[in-house]
Amino acid sequence: MLRSTAFTGLAPSPARLVSAPPFMKKITLLFLILSVGLSALGAQTPGPLLLQSPTLSKTHIVFVYGGSLWSVAREGGDARRLVVGDPGTASGPLFSPDGTQVAFTGNFDTNEDVYVVPAAGGEPRRLTMHPGTDVALAWTPDGKRLLFRSSREAYSRFEKLFTVSAEGGFPTEVPLPMGVQGAFSADAAHLAYVPTWNRRGGAGDAYIAIKNYRGGKTSPIWIASLADSAVTAIPRDNSNDFNPMWVGDKIYFLSDRAGATTLFSYDVQSRAVTSLLKNEGFDLKSASAGPGGLVLAGPAGKSLAGSPGSPAPVRVRRRRPEGPRPAPPRGGEAP
Repeated sequence: MLRSTAFTGLAPSPARLVSAPPFMKKITLLFLILSVGLSALGAQTPGPLLLQSPTLSKTHIVFVYGGSLWSVAREGGDARRLVVGDPGTASGPLFSPDGTQVAFTGNFDTNEDVYVVPAAGGEPRRLTMHPGTDVALAWTPDGKRLLFRSSREAYSRFEKLFTVSAEGGFPTEVPLPMGVQGAFSADAAHLAYVPTWNRRGGAGDAYIAIKNYRGGKTSPIWIASLADSAVTAIPRDNSNDFNPMWVGDKIYFLSDRAGATTLFSYDVQSRAVTSLLKNEGFDLKSASAGPGGLVLAGPAGKSLAGSPGSPAPVRVRRRRPEGPRPAPPRGGEAP
């Protein structure tokens, strides 16, 4: 079930959004909560659905269900499978800034790599081909390149950040020692990123230790100048901060600093951290910024503060399309 929640008084000042992409100028006027594990019933889905990792465009939400990508209108309705033939598993979908493409991490050939597929659906195109794990993270603001993390250049148990053209080609290393998540500023001159975290490598993002971990590998969010690699830390007290989203002069992120993981923002001008969503239930798992709002993956109905809007039911029809399964998609890095 998708629940829309309007939050008044959380919209950034219009004067401070002059440099932001046009589709981001009304962010936080709408929050959509994608229920994980609650009933989203349809004729062929008699039980709860585990809907994960939603991403938002002006008209649609793409999410993961059963290891596949599905697309549904923002107001709800029948979800349809996005990848033709679906010959593997997919995770972490990311709408391009113009909403015409969806990037994701796919395992179609026994290895996790970065792919793109038309937002209308179709055959995916592979962008990376390294035997190491490559995980899609974010688009550049102009929609020409994709940020991803990879172990390809690591000499130990850490990952580094790279970008690759949306048309394919050789990746470019981001000038930072390590990183696992990131989001660009509107001018792409800065990157809000998570340098390291207490999770296993790859696209699964599973925690190694217990909930409310406060050991030496808690995850900070740092803001890096890509011109000289200088960094500024978002203030915290050894909390697990992750999932940065840079919108205008604010960085939205998830954190367990106040208990259950929920949504916070950091103002890059005032350097103030603000709690945006009270959560007295289970952790929010992911968040994504899109035109006019954020979409959050978490347990709706579990004491999330705010005024609930009209539910938008999502129906997933799990029958595979007819026809043979296609060969794994090819293309990407230059030989």
